[in-house]
Amino acid sequence: MTLLDIFPSLRSAMSPRLDPAVWPINTHHDEHGRITVGGVALSDVADQYGTPSYVIDELDVRHRCRTYREIFPEAEIAYAGKALMTRALASWVSQEGLALDVCSAGELTIALSAGVDPRRIIMHGNAKTPAELTAAIDAGVGRIVIDSYTEIVVLGSALDHKQDVLVRVTPDIDVHGHRAVRTGVADQKFGFPIDHGQADAAIKRVLDQPHLNLIGLHCHLGSQITDPEHFGAAVHRMIAQMAQVYHDHGLILTELNLGGGHAVSYGFDDVPLDLTQLASTVEDALDEACARHRFPRPKITLEPGRAIVARSGVTVYRVVSVKHIEGGRTFVCVDGGMSDNPRVCLYAARYSVALANRHPVGAQVPVTVAGRHCESGDELAVDVPLPADVRPGDVLAIPGTGAYHHGLASSYNSVGRPPIIAVCNGSARELIRRETIDDLLRRESSL
Repeated sequence: MTLLDIFPSLRSAMSPRLDPAVWPINTHHDEHGRITVGGVALSDVADQYGTPSYVIDELDVRHRCRTYREIFPEAEIAYAGKALMTRALASWVSQEGLALDVCSAGELTIALSAGVDPRRIIMHGNAKTPAELTAAIDAGVGRIVIDSYTEIVVLGSALDHKQDVLVRVTPDIDVHGHRAVRTGVADQKFGFPIDHGQADAAIKRVLDQPHLNLIGLHCHLGSQITDPEHFGAAVHRMIAQMAQVYHDHGLILTELNLGGGHAVSYGFDDVPLDLTQLASTVEDALDEACARHRFPRPKITLEPGRAIVARSGVTVYRVVSVKHIEGGRTFVCVDGGMSDNPRVCLYAARYSVALANRHPVGAQVPVTVAGRHCESGDELAVDVPLPADVRPGDVLAIPGTGAYHHGLASSYNSVGRPPIIAVCNGSARELIRRETIDDLLRRESSL
């Protein structure tokens, strides 16, 4: 008999700490040392639905929606559907009072099928096709964000009624953040640069189209932005541009969309964006810029995606084998990999990993969690601590996988994409089923 058998309460005390900055808010260890999310043991999800599986905590999603609405009570919060788009997710964020932004006809269709009010949908995309623009018009979306001269012509000729639009401009602000992706600088594919008069020219062309009702400007600075001052700088540049529109055309633009890109934590060395500081920075910048240019205060829209769902998601895997290389690394090989989480290969993303199905015995050792695919770079986590007794059949959990995982997943090596399992108040339900080999074969033409 062990000490844990005599004192079972020690199990939870001895379980490794689960960082609340990375895991869903409803994450705990049960009396058996198993990790639970939303009141459901992740090992039970693995047993019932197989592995790998994406798990998403519904109440965590709703909590983050409410947090945004509390911190930004005067702003419109539009969930960026590209982070994760399912009918259930669209329904949850809509019920919590968020608008929704989409960037394809597919995302638009999912949102509409979930019952989202089309007037609260914003249509994005730097290369929207004529068919997608027609779909947005027919659906009656509230706003279309114009991103090219071609769109101005196509929209202008396709409409027989007034359509509210925004023009996406690039304020040439370089975010320079840790692991940040830069989309607010001039030399990239999105929007019209403010510099050299390109934004001015696009705005004039929009105003020349009788059916395009220009109501505001849009910008997006990038992703994983940690410094709120970047958004303050964007406010100053955007208000100056809006004031220029009034000077040139006598038109007062009433909406300023600052996009998203709010940083979240994936590991111990990541710094999330402080939303309270962001709110204060944007507020001060608006006061200063509007006073300087004598311009009426516009309505602000923010478009968080990752910041809503990333930490709501956990992916569970089954250990297939453990391989110790003499003088080298220890590889813990699992039944998923780059097909369900390509962010490691694409962005050198770093994740924490935890043993989910039992209380560990023994010391922690550094390992590489390797994927199943026939690529040397298929590694989900490098040099992460796991119990020395990790073995085949164990369930591992990787937190922070709610955003840009299902949406970026592929069927590489003809491995079907994982299911999405929602957990809430002790119950689990399947939102999207596992993709099977039969699904893949149905896409093929007959021999």
